[in-house]
Amino acid sequence: MITKIIAHRGASKLAPENTMYAFELGYKLGAEGIETDVQLTKDNIPVLIHDETVKRTTSGTGYVKDYTYEELSKLDAGSWFSPEFRNARIITLEEFLVWIKPKDLYINIELKNNKIDYKNLESIVYNMLKTHRLLERTTLSTFNPNSVKRLVTYQNNIEIAFLTSKKYPNLVEYARKLGANALHVKYRLVNQQLMEQAYEKNMPVRVYTVNKYKPMMHCFNQGCDGIFTDVPYKALTFRKVFQYKKKL
Repeated sequence: MITKIIAHRGASKLAPENTMYAFELGYKLGAEGIETDVQLTKDNIPVLIHDETVKRTTSGTGYVKDYTYEELSKLDAGSWFSPEFRNARIITLEEFLVWIKPKDLYINIELKNNKIDYKNLESIVYNMLKTHRLLERTTLSTFNPNSVKRLVTYQNNIEIAFLTSKKYPNLVEYARKLGANALHVKYRLVNQQLMEQAYEKNMPVRVYTVNKYKPMMHCFNQGCDGIFTDVPYKALTFRKVFQYKKKL
């Protein structure tokens, strides 16, 4: 099994996260999947941004939920990273899905509802994926256990991942009881026991956010299904090194 390299918020070490610049760059650099974050605007438009507020990554201030999409779209979402990206803007989930559909890329959409539990976020995102016929190659992930439970009704045709950085006595069983059929975990939680338990239950394990050589090698060695990385170009090189060493 080859560990999939997933561009975390796009190639976010080289371009402003969750913008078309980062997604395009991740794709061109050879990433096998794209991870992004979704929240809802005041007028219930799903948009791609990590923080609940716009302050860190745009020219604005305040909460995403208090802006209409038209207002959000006018913000500069790139100059904070570098002046060359001053034309970057917050994009909608729909724009992203139209862009990614013809490309052979795995999709991970993190529902950012652990701090603000957006009403109907699950159904809005699910129905948009269904409309674009992208359910089969998409994982919906969330830190929010209640959100996992709400997603269970869609489980027959979409992968649901429980996201966590916390230790549990039996994380695989906990996630399964919630209704998840995949696990996305922080690097320090990855060990042989977790991988064996997940394999036994046919539960994919993907790891965030892995940017350095040793942690990547550990994930490859443990047989993780995927890693989320800000540096997909490095991850692809290191995976080749791992595969070469394995043949020796």
